[in-house]
Amino acid sequence: MKIKILLVDDHQIVLKGISFFLNMQPDFELVGEASNGLEAVEKAGELQPDIVLMDLNMPVMDGIEASAKIAERHPNIKVLVLTSFSDRGHILPALQTGAIGYMLKDVEPDQLAEAIRSAFKGNIQLHPDISAALIAQRGPQQQLLSEQTNKAAAGGQLGALETLTPREQEVLQLIAKGLSNKEIANLLVVAEKTVKTHVSSILSKLHLSDRTQAALYAVQAMNSQS
Repeated sequence: MKIKILLVDDHQIVLKGISFFLNMQPDFELVGEASNGLEAVEKAGELQPDIVLMDLNMPVMDGIEASAKIAERHPNIKVLVLTSFSDRGHILPALQTGAIGYMLKDVEPDQLAEAIRSAFKGNIQLHPDISAALIAQRGPQQQLLSEQTNKAAAGGQLGALETLTPREQEVLQLIAKGLSNKEIANLLVVAEKTVKTHVSSILSKLHLSDRTQAALYAVQAMNSQS
């Protein structure tokens, strides 16, 4: 079964470029395109995509309002923001609409494809720079992050931070800052393979599925301690 995608962007060059890339993926089906938020809301209802890849700054209706309307009318449709804005003034309102994630347009194509696949499975997706931006501001986003990451906490599905070793906690904090395994290895002066082992252990102990969820978990933990 292919993942049905509605692509929303008001820049035709961007729209066509991303469309071409999506159409090259064997497990994606681009079911429609929209150039503003109002059109996105209408087409979401008409086409019933699995994922709406949503730009934010658009005419007629912006992506934040459009995301909110889609979430209200079609809770089964997942909105994944794809924008060039990395400031908290855009990030938090977008996530508060119920968007499954927030990606930046400088993301590598393969990473975008994986983000779409993971969002389709219900996993929260954040560009590494977005995790860092959230960490930079303690407090206002705490409730939002708690609501999203603690969905799995009900019934004890998430593990406790205390189960991690001091080194694993250190690696988790660096993941939350958006560092890659290679960057973490260089910073801690260890082999990249060692970092991969730590990451696997962290995900296993905390019952998380990927690095993005680990980053959100770390952000929440830092905020709760502030």
